[in-house]
Amino acid sequence: MHLENPHYKNPCYGYSFMDYFLKYFLIICNLLFTVLGLLLLALGVWGLISKESFAQEKISSIGTDPMLVVLSVGFLLTVLCLSGCVGALRENRCLLKLFSATVLVLITAQVIIAIVAHTLQDQIEGNLRSGMLVAIARYQDDLDLRFITDEIQSNLQCCGADNYRDWEINIYYNCSAPGVLACGVPATCCVDPLENGTVWNSQCGVGAQLLDEFTAQSVIFLGGCLGEISRWIKQHEGLIGIIVTVVFGVQILILFITIRLLERINRHKV
Repeated sequence: MHLENPHYKNPCYGYSFMDYFLKYFLIICNLLFTVLGLLLLALGVWGLISKESFAQEKISSIGTDPMLVVLSVGFLLTVLCLSGCVGALRENRCLLKLFSATVLVLITAQVIIAIVAHTLQDQIEGNLRSGMLVAIARYQDDLDLRFITDEIQSNLQCCGADNYRDWEINIYYNCSAPGVLACGVPATCCVDPLENGTVWNSQCGVGAQLLDEFTAQSVIFLGGCLGEISRWIKQHEGLIGIIVTVVFGVQILILFITIRLLERINRHKV
């Protein structure tokens, strides 16, 4: 008569179809986020190399380069998601515990940041205004700030922080400047920067600060970008809310799946 070994554990014991589904769902999610992390990592490296940020004369300011933030986020996301992917695939308790703890910390940090941001809303708006004025002042000297400012002005159809006259603080666009840009604004402030719809006219904003508002409104956008940013957020608050809810929900789901997988592994290996 066959006697069963009381100490024998069937490898499939305690694992349901749902457990396998959740396990491989976790693996696929982490693989997707790993690819995203690698893309961000590659983008950060490409940005630093293309701007020659590692050159001797620029290496001292690399700490303030936005591409360094992109590179760091990509690296951390890749390492985190790889640990979750390998941990789920190999059912490694150490990696899964590390992954779940990190995800929990990230969720907690996001909740704290959201609460602080809501509480200090007025202060954040003030800091945003100060930051945009700094970007305007350093427009010609910092390629990253120039790119960001141009994208905001062209996409939101605005000019300056509060209005187009903010460009007076830039030493090249100030009316006392000796160059051709004096009393002007960047081409991204122009209502129609394309001549005949094809050729980019980089001089379309020259002398715009000398015009009265009635005349200037046919040439450039008069409104500031801070107001347009607030208006854009209000117009898209529903979509923003959905995206935030989905991203937060995915993190909660991944944490739940990881904890359940850990519980099953612990029961199986006891």
